[in-house]
Amino acid sequence: MTIENETGAQPTDARFAALPCRPGKIIAVHLSYVSRAEQRDRRPSAPSYFFKPSSSVAASGGTVERPVGTELLAFEGEIALIIGTAARHVGQEAAWSHVGWVTASNDLGLYDLRANDKGSNVRSKGGDGFTPIGPRLIDARTVDPSALRLRTWVNDELVQDDTTAELLFPLAQIVADLSQHFTLERGDVILTGTPAGSSVIVPGDVVEVEVDSPNSGASSGRLTTTVTQAAQPAFDGSLGSLPAVDDTQREEAWGSRERAGLPDAAVRLAPTLRAKLERAPVAGLSQQLRKRGLNNVTIDGVRPLHPRVKLIGTAKTLRFVPNREDLFLSHGGGYNAQKRAFDALAEGEVIVIEARGESGSGTLGDILALRAQAQAAAGIVTDGGIRDADAIAAVGIPVYSAGAHPAVLGRKHVPWDVDVTIACGGTTVQPGDIIVGDADGVIVIPPGIAEEVADAALAQEDEDAWIAARVAEGNPVDGLFPLNADWRARYESETGA
Repeated sequence: MTIENETGAQPTDARFAALPCRPGKIIAVHLSYVSRAEQRDRRPSAPSYFFKPSSSVAASGGTVERPVGTELLAFEGEIALIIGTAARHVGQEAAWSHVGWVTASNDLGLYDLRANDKGSNVRSKGGDGFTPIGPRLIDARTVDPSALRLRTWVNDELVQDDTTAELLFPLAQIVADLSQHFTLERGDVILTGTPAGSSVIVPGDVVEVEVDSPNSGASSGRLTTTVTQAAQPAFDGSLGSLPAVDDTQREEAWGSRERAGLPDAAVRLAPTLRAKLERAPVAGLSQQLRKRGLNNVTIDGVRPLHPRVKLIGTAKTLRFVPNREDLFLSHGGGYNAQKRAFDALAEGEVIVIEARGESGSGTLGDILALRAQAQAAAGIVTDGGIRDADAIAAVGIPVYSAGAHPAVLGRKHVPWDVDVTIACGGTTVQPGDIIVGDADGVIVIPPGIAEEVADAALAQEDEDAWIAARVAEGNPVDGLFPLNADWRARYESETGA
């Protein structure tokens, strides 16, 4: 059974034409489908939520604007529950009886504004037109909440197709859980999360979402929204944060690095290569890179907190720009690039920070060092300063820096970009480069030649050890270091090299 609207007075505002009334509140679930949790590589143990304003509701057949200067407007097809009777402290067994209707929704979001929202999604998902709902209501009494289907099309291509059987948390559990915290009132809307397949849409795209019950045949019909491009700038940096994106936001908005057009994420080092790099000194690696024409691969001006600990990992990059008060106001606070970079560290990665060699303030402290350690990161390299130096040393993670300084970030730096090509200590570092450090310093190795360079460095180490033994026997270095033809023949004969 489907109904256009509840019998009785129709809402006078066209935005709410598909609903029994204007919602008092809209509550949305963060992660709720198995497919989405696997895509994001995190599986919550309990549902979590955020609010959306009722002013974001839109009717089917409308448009949504992508603001000037933004790129990451994304759709999320979702099942919307509309509360029929008030619910407060209801159990899961009774919760569904408080749901009056089910319909389709599109939980649109602007990832360009997401970072500074810190999970609240106030700006990124609260815009006008960002919650299309409808076009028809399905009577909740006529459907099985565990057997609803959600489908989304973009430009007639099916991009999402999932069912409530694949939810992490049953719909009734979500209703019951929310009722523990506040009264769900008649007309309130619960957006129950999106499955995998959500991605970026651009002006001209048409998104359609449908919820149906294959068992009963009831359907919401297709909820249709067309994306348009705004003509005038929407944001004033003197009033609040401006849109900003990095590769992490691009990957999450598009759904994968491949769809976002990003290079493959840094892969963990193969155990055999890591073992070779453990044995190969940085000086030997530097020698082999120079033989291959790579002279500018050392990160200069940095010293280790733990000289006896080897640093080996793949680079994750973070860039600071010189402090400018207005830019620090818009980019320095909240969930800024620095915090995002440390939160996104993967096991075995080295966070490499471009600070322009400016050591007159800290680029990290002990809290971020602890975060890196908790993420199983391999280490930290910054050509700027560190603060809380003794506390960072106590954490134990390998750290290379230009020295200690007590000042906070905003004295000299504004955190700006993550996962971009940077300059650190006079050399270029790209995400995924291999970083190796020891007491001599830090070197950057292009991943494509790392195995070859490591093998050559170890072979040279064996040769140098043999030469050192001959020098210790009293032989002169002339002709021995480096090996001339006679000494090389003897070396190869004795070692089988």
